[in-house]
Amino acid sequence: MRPPRLVALTRRWSPAMTTLTTTSVLHIVNDAYIAIVYPLLPLIAADLQLSYGQIGLLKAAFSGVASIFQLPMGLLAERLTVGAELGLLVGGNAWMAGGLVGMALAPTYLVLLGAAVVGGIGGGPQHPLATGLVSRAYERKGRSSAVGTLNFAGDLGKLAGPALAGILGVAYGWRAALGALAAVGLVCSLATLVGRTQVTRSVTQLPTRRAEQPRAGRSRAGWGIAQPRSFALLAAVGMVDGVGRGAGLALLPFILTAHGLDGAAISGLFALIFAGGAAGKFFCGWLGDRIGSVRLIWVTEALTATAMVLFIVLSGPVLAPLALVFGFALNGTSSVLYAATAGMVEPARRARGYGLFYTVVLAAAALAPAIFGVAADLLGLTPAFALLAVVVLTGVPLSAPLRRVLA
Repeated sequence: MRPPRLVALTRRWSPAMTTLTTTSVLHIVNDAYIAIVYPLLPLIAADLQLSYGQIGLLKAAFSGVASIFQLPMGLLAERLTVGAELGLLVGGNAWMAGGLVGMALAPTYLVLLGAAVVGGIGGGPQHPLATGLVSRAYERKGRSSAVGTLNFAGDLGKLAGPALAGILGVAYGWRAALGALAAVGLVCSLATLVGRTQVTRSVTQLPTRRAEQPRAGRSRAGWGIAQPRSFALLAAVGMVDGVGRGAGLALLPFILTAHGLDGAAISGLFALIFAGGAAGKFFCGWLGDRIGSVRLIWVTEALTATAMVLFIVLSGPVLAPLALVFGFALNGTSSVLYAATAGMVEPARRARGYGLFYTVVLAAAALAPAIFGVAADLLGLTPAFALLAVVVLTGVPLSAPLRRVLA
């Protein structure tokens, strides 16, 4: 039986607001689950005597499987009722929680890797389904702001998750940290089922206009994508951005460890990084309207690469403001890219369009830690991190042809 106070609260909100709130809470939990592993990587490596390549593969396994299931879940969403979509979102978080508990109990690296693979499956539904639900609930007005708010909510999870994981990991060990945060996230996810009826109303009250096409041109049959070449180029920029984010956050704890920082200090810096990232996602849409989306991509990618180099050569108190700038630039680009994607896909095909975009972007982000982990083993940690900064800069020339499309 649902608590009457919570039911009354959801009825006071508009159905669209309930949809945004519900999916935002689920996004907070999902992204927290993905991010809590980062500050725990040095503890896991020390406990199990792992190399950079093994640590990179571990992170890639958890995130990579989630990215692989983005597209299938986006296609599946078109055959489900709205209530079933919400249930799948909650179930995905519950599945990830089980995977984290399995990782916490793993006695060996291979078991740990297997638990990460299984747990990562649960991350597949979140991005395409939640973004599709919110964009449809706000189809008539406020869509960009609503999608931006949803993305911002995910960064709140990235902010809170690593901070709590670092504190619990130092105090009680990485296994206890994973288990405790998995339980907290599961409770929060189940609580969102209170607003299930309101979510269904918000998405079904507006007819889906399959004939409506994006302004950018004619849609591609079956996928609803306008100007496929521009969409592919946008996805390529997203992949470069994802590589920088995935590999950068996986290797950075070891860069900081080389500077003599302990687990608590690293956790604090990661909290600042994700705080800057939340601000970046929130403000970059607003900035893009004023300086242009492509120009903003250039600025954020250049700042990301510069910050990576500075992390190599700097130490001490200056790392705190550097972490904020790094986080702002690292996540700010994605806000621009996600908003642009919505305008290139017709409403009836938006779940699969987002599924396709998120699949390639998150797959790149997931594979990057393994690739650059091997590079760190072969070349050394510092050269691999510097090479990553060069890769991030390639997003500047890649995005140049999109200036007219995203104007």
